[in-house]
Amino acid sequence: MNALHLKLCSSDEWAESVKKWIIPGALEGVTLGDDVLEVGPGPGRTTDILRHMTARLTAVEIDPDLAEALRVRMAGTNVEVAEADATALPFPDKRFTAALSFTMLHHVPSPEQQDQLFAQVARVLQPGGTFAGVDSKDSPEFRGLHVDDICVPLVPDELADRLKRAGFSEATVDVNPYVIQFRAKV
Repeated sequence: MNALHLKLCSSDEWAESVKKWIIPGALEGVTLGDDVLEVGPGPGRTTDILRHMTARLTAVEIDPDLAEALRVRMAGTNVEVAEADATALPFPDKRFTAALSFTMLHHVPSPEQQDQLFAQVARVLQPGGTFAGVDSKDSPEFRGLHVDDICVPLVPDELADRLKRAGFSEATVDVNPYVIQFRAKV
């Protein structure tokens, strides 16, 4: 994540957007259960909110500096931070009751690796578990935020089929003027 993008994702303004619109929109009607996986929390502004929505939250972050900072900040809470690549999750099959991802999938370097991440999430979810989240819509402004950064936007019309091929039994994708929201069940 480039410095400008990291600054934005760490900001109080972003945290307010996450709290007011992003998480409520993505999770309306979703049952999380008591052991939830968060994929790619970055600086953890989503983690701050999600940890109050479940008994146990495991945040998987590939960036060592971001993972360590989040681990220190979440010490003594119900959050475990794992420094790991979500395309090869270090967890047993069927462990989690739900999995969540908020505006990070476009940072996965290729569609093939995104599909690998989807398959790993399906593997670690319990039967009936939901994978839900949000990613940004592609636009010139969005691309401008990702200069010198990995940016592989999701194609909304392809996402449901990709999730099903990865092992989910059903998947829905909704697009609004701002984001792509998705839900998939194993």
